[in-house]
Amino acid sequence: MSSFRVRRRIEIDAGHRIMTHGSKCRNLHGHRYVVEVECEARRLHADGEQTDMVVDFGFLKDEMMRLIDAPCDHGFIAAAADAELLGLFAPVGAQAESWVGGIRAQVAADGAALTTDTRMLTKLYVVPFQPTAECLAMHWYGLLEQPVAARSDGCARLVAVRVWETPNCMAEYAPG
Repeated sequence: MSSFRVRRRIEIDAGHRIMTHGSKCRNLHGHRYVVEVECEARRLHADGEQTDMVVDFGFLKDEMMRLIDAPCDHGFIAAAADAELLGLFAPVGAQAESWVGGIRAQVAADGAALTTDTRMLTKLYVVPFQPTAECLAMHWYGLLEQPVAARSDGCARLVAVRVWETPNCMAEYAPG
């Protein structure tokens, strides 16, 4: 069956660490992430502002900037389970365990937590998983799937999210 596919990408800079990694990735480090979304439709829009499109590229960019760039770019992405790391971000004068507990409660309730209420006012995005490229791709897919379906009036679907940590290393999430 024929289909149309479109892709949109953005780039962000963010730090992370993989606390359970057996090698150098357990250290604090950063990446120039490239994030690409791919959408598919069996037919193009017949009318309206998206006539002859799968989904508007500008919309994809706006949603990627809102849901990925705004919370993560020039920030640090951390696992909720990484108590030692989160303790380093606790604001001066705050009881670290209580502050970390509040962050974890927000992650449990909302699926992620964004704060700049940190020791150095650093942007911190906390997720309920190790911030690997694989898990970030799945997380961002979950954030983008519904807006894509809604904007396209059900015409398009999000097919995959790809996350490059380096020019040579990419992970993809595409539900089966």
